[in-house]
Parts: sequence; structure tokens; C-alpha cells
Amino acid sequence: MTRVIPADLGDPGHAAALVELLDEYARSPTGGGTPLSAFARENLAAQLRTRSNIHVLLAFDGERAIGLANCIEGFSTFACRPLLNIHDLAVTGERRGRGVGRLLLQESERLARRLGCCKLTLEVLGGNDNAQALYRSCGYAPYQLDPAAGSALLWQRLL
Repeated sequence: MTRVIPADLGDPGHAAALVELLDEYARSPTGGGTPLSAFARENLAAQLRTRSNIHVLLAFDGERAIGLANCIEGFSTFACRPLLNIHDLAVTGERRGRGVGRLLLQESERLARRLGCCKLTLEVLGGNDNAQALYRSCGYAPYQLDPAAGSALLWQRLL
């Protein structure tokens, strides 16, 4: 039976699960196709532990970690309430399509409600049809204020 729990990143097993699941995701085409750097692998769990606005959820099948959701609190100025961004949602390859992602999304929503958030946000690649189908089935939709203005686009500038 699959269970989703808040990660205790002070627990070496949880910290290792975070890094391994995120590295598997990073290596995939939808994660960019590049493994995590040695620096990220060595420091990620410790750095996340110092940030009270980051929540890591781990999905387990027995003792084996099979999925994760890294959620970061933000703030909606329009609603004047917190929001929760699902920054990473990853399920190990052999467990995709079996409801693990849905469980992680459901637990993320429970967390957001406990935090008093007005909404959940996430990003998805335009060609990731499987993820988009999951998100739509869970009530997510592209962000837009006015359909005439179009959907929001995520941009970045690397530093």
C-alpha cells in the first residue's frame, strides 16, 4: 500500500530518498536530461531543512520511496493569502501511471488547505501529455486572468 508522508530531512533515509528521486527525475527528458550536480546531491537536504517555507512529501511503497513532491510556499498579492507551488513532482519510472502522482497531488492539496493557501500552482512542459492529463483530472488548468490575454508563460533568467 502506498502512503505519502512529510519528509524528515534530518532522517538520512528520507534525505537519501529525496536526492535519489530528484536525481532520477533530473536525468529524464522532462527533468532536463542532466543529473544533479555533486554539490546538489551533497547539500540539497541540508539546505531544504533551513527553509521553513519548503515542504517535502515522500511517497512510499513499504519502506521504498517511490515518489516526491517538493512544495514551496509563496504569496498571492491579489488574494492577499499564501499559495503553494508544487515545484517538483516525481515518481520513479516503474511506478508511473499507477496513481502515485495523484496521491502526492492530493496530499499537497491537504497541506495547502492546512496552510490556508488560496491556490496550488505547478509548471508542466507543453509536450508532457501524461502529466497534463493527470493535472487536468485533478482540477488543474493553465493560468490566465483573461482568456483574450492568453495563458501565463513561465520565463527564467539564469544567474
